[in-house]
Amino acid sequence: MHTSTPPSMIQKIVRGFVRLSACALLVGGTFLMTSGLQAQDAAPAAEASAAPVVHQHTLMDRFHEGGWIMYPLLLCSIALVWLTVDLWMRTSIKSMAPPSQVTQVQDLFRAGDYVGAYQFCRSNNSYFADITRVGLSFVGEGQEAVEAALFSELNKTNSIVQTRINYLSVLGVCTPMIGLVGTVTGMMSAFATLGTSGVGDPSKLSAAIGEVLVATASGLAVAVPAFMIFYFLRNRLQVSMHGMQEIVSSLFRKMPYEHLKDAQVGEEEFYAAVPNWVTGNGEVQAVAVAVG
Repeated sequence: MHTSTPPSMIQKIVRGFVRLSACALLVGGTFLMTSGLQAQDAAPAAEASAAPVVHQHTLMDRFHEGGWIMYPLLLCSIALVWLTVDLWMRTSIKSMAPPSQVTQVQDLFRAGDYVGAYQFCRSNNSYFADITRVGLSFVGEGQEAVEAALFSELNKTNSIVQTRINYLSVLGVCTPMIGLVGTVTGMMSAFATLGTSGVGDPSKLSAAIGEVLVATASGLAVAVPAFMIFYFLRNRLQVSMHGMQEIVSSLFRKMPYEHLKDAQVGEEEFYAAVPNWVTGNGEVQAVAVAVG
């Protein structure tokens, strides 16, 4: 006698089979997806490992690559910065003729206190004070003597500052030559490398060529700013000197020289005196000259 399986049991078996199939498909899909992602991650990693590593050169690396010639160029660059800062302050009209000093001297000139103006200029350190002090020391000798003294002192001041500015031009001329020395020594090293190891070791040859290029570029990097700053400060000095000349000239423009004739305003020491062969009554004594 044949016994049939109840319908409820068949449905349970079918449902279990469907669930197992769904689980299998889910596991397989997850595995394939994970394998694909791993393959995608592995491909860039393989490409990254196969790509050459690029070394980023720092400023210190470039400095050492330039060789021994970089040390003189470093000193020149430090001198360039120092001269730029120093001359920028020196060539300012407010530094050459401080407004507070100008105002004080103008007030003393208005009051007619020329001795006080001389003492004030002597106790203050500036180009304006020095020029005014020299002019006041000559007021007793007339207008021409004062103008000649002011002109001489202005030229002296201009020459002092201009001489310091000229050092920038010296740096602009010398630093390319120093870089050229590094170029020559680097080329000598490159040819020596070719003579000994040939082109079989390109790293040594590239190091020598790198020294050539870095030394030349460093020399130009110092020379170009030096020339630019030189011309800028030279023009700035001329403008400041014209401004100070106007200030000083305005002080002595209406000077009452007729009331100051033979006056001793300053405390300058004069070394010229009456010749020792002139007597007290103005007669000239006989002077014996030894002829050897």
